[in-house]
Amino acid sequence: MAAMGFETVFTYAAPPLVYGPGAINDIPFHLRDAKSVLIVTDAGVEATGAPQRIVDMLPCAVTVYADVHVEPTDASLQDISDFVRRNGRFDALIAVGGGSSIDTAKAANLMATNPGTLLDYVNAPIGAGRAPSQPLKPLIAVPTTTGTGSESTTICVLDVLEQHVKTGISHAALRPSLAVVDPDLTMTQPPMVTASAGLDILCHALESYTARPFDAFEAKTAEQRVPYCGANPISDMWAQAALSMMAEAFVPAVRDNDPKARGAMSLAATLAGMGFGNAGVHIPHANAYPVAGRVRDYRPADYPQEKPLVPHGMAVSLTAPAAFRLTEPASPQRHRTAAALLGGVDLPSTLRGIMDAVGMPSGLREVGFGPADIPDLVTGAMAQQRLLSMAPVDVTPDDLARVFEESM
Repeated sequence: MAAMGFETVFTYAAPPLVYGPGAINDIPFHLRDAKSVLIVTDAGVEATGAPQRIVDMLPCAVTVYADVHVEPTDASLQDISDFVRRNGRFDALIAVGGGSSIDTAKAANLMATNPGTLLDYVNAPIGAGRAPSQPLKPLIAVPTTTGTGSESTTICVLDVLEQHVKTGISHAALRPSLAVVDPDLTMTQPPMVTASAGLDILCHALESYTARPFDAFEAKTAEQRVPYCGANPISDMWAQAALSMMAEAFVPAVRDNDPKARGAMSLAATLAGMGFGNAGVHIPHANAYPVAGRVRDYRPADYPQEKPLVPHGMAVSLTAPAAFRLTEPASPQRHRTAAALLGGVDLPSTLRGIMDAVGMPSGLREVGFGPADIPDLVTGAMAQQRLLSMAPVDVTPDDLARVFEESM
């Protein structure tokens, strides 16, 4: 048993990785013993032909589920859970798409193999935060967007519709068993999707690098350890590498759809996922959940227009400059180092400059929020204690109110 006091141990895990143009051609080898496979994707990705390419390669029975929602909800995750339970057993799952498809596949895998309801596993206090009791099936994650890092992480993000809040399920069992990152699959990603996804990469790296250090937490015993353990030497390495790559690749990938830049973004997304999937994220992600969950009528370019939407990476970035202004006194050298890796001096202004260069909204007002919304946004963000606990400062409602006000 660990002695009382501060933590001396950190943990690290990541899935095996197959990276590079043409990487999807390796998938049949990794599923050579499977008899039945479920591919999880969305209609837009299905239209690109990428899921069918995988179907054509596999010698086993394949079922394709192409009804994934952009920004999954508890209702959409229940739909795929019901589908999986109706359609029998699968030996493995393949998620083909962005974070929405990968997160949906994680939830489907969890619900197909474990008893109970979705809310049983959603993070407390919104759900019960139950841990899986049964092993999950192998899951191969094949990202077609350059941002979420979900192929590396233990996290499934969703909107809980009745509560108008975005939250997640987090457990080591949800981590994909293999990440297949083929940058050729990202070339059809339109500019605003690339911009939003890229801001998600940057915030993953910046938040994990500036997170509370692992040795600032109380000591834990082995069974108490969780995937988010705080900033540590390994997560720092991945975060710094991702920031350096994004400094060169991000703007050319958005503006010019440059294949080399796309490849660098794909790798940076995975590296940032390897960082934050172990260190954690903090205030910008906690704030993003109510921003996305309480959207009224904003419809961004290059996304489906059927319903209002603030894309995840956009929602994260909109309060990030103000959030890093709040956290900077806790670790000023780290904030300066992060800014320097991105080619700047001051982190909040450097990040805002990048956001402007890739066409992000100027603030929360532009996506439909005003000062009167701040109390509700603060309430939603304060519910994300799993994330806020990773911040390098103790976060109060007044702190968050100030961040939201500065972000308007």
